[in-house]
Amino acid sequence: MRRISPGRVLAWAYLVLVLVVTIFPFYWIVRTALSNNYALATDPSSPGPVGFTLGAFKRALGLASPAEAAAQGGSAASIDLLSALRNSIVYAVLLTVCTVFFSALAAFAFSRLRWPGRNAVFAVLLSALMVPQVLTLLPNFVLIKDLGLLNSFGGMILPTAFFSAFNIFFLRQFMLGLSNEVEEAAIIDGAGPLRVCFRIVLPMSVAPIATLALLTFINTWNDYLWPLLVTNDDTVRPLTLALAVFKQSSPQAALDWAGLMAATLVAALPMLLLFVVFGRRLVNSIGFTGLK
Repeated sequence: MRRISPGRVLAWAYLVLVLVVTIFPFYWIVRTALSNNYALATDPSSPGPVGFTLGAFKRALGLASPAEAAAQGGSAASIDLLSALRNSIVYAVLLTVCTVFFSALAAFAFSRLRWPGRNAVFAVLLSALMVPQVLTLLPNFVLIKDLGLLNSFGGMILPTAFFSAFNIFFLRQFMLGLSNEVEEAAIIDGAGPLRVCFRIVLPMSVAPIATLALLTFINTWNDYLWPLLVTNDDTVRPLTLALAVFKQSSPQAALDWAGLMAATLVAALPMLLLFVVFGRRLVNSIGFTGLK
């Protein structure tokens, strides 16, 4: 048996502490979502659900009547969760596909093609990583307004659909480490740059591309500030904004915390499923890219 040392004990204690701190907010969300609002006010520090009920999920999904919501301490505020969920999926999927696709093309151009000024242009591109996002909000908003794309998916997607400095840098570093033999053989057989890109380089870069797609999808799903600036219509409003509107439109003095936590849990489920399914692939892809 391996000898137990004080350092090992401290390491495990630290890991357990980090795990508890990380998981506790999710547990508290579930506990609040399964509680009755009236009962929560009487025992807010209870470690388990207070007045266990699934009414909060019924209110979040729009399945509860006003009388049922009032009986459980819910507010008359409503949220079209399914519509907001659909908008978030459309917004995240379209932006992820566009951003990753064009970033992959740019990374191929910076890593596998030879053209004058390539390194200088790439240095300028990297400088975009040092520009805070808040400095680009106003110019992008003015552009979207002048184009007449407010309250549309195009207005939310356009500013970041064609460019991501981090994605280009990430993919370029991986592509620089790819072997040249297959690419050179294809060029000898008459393959052009586009064929080399789509038939050889991109298939060999599936792992980092999948990693970037997952990270981009998560960031887009959680985006709040930019959709807040360019949308005020329920037809395109994503889930993050719908939850904020639900919180602010409660007509009662006490907020419907159970309903809000239930809606938040439903909104977080797609991200949890993605991590469960692709978590190991994400870690392996980042490690493999770092070795390259």
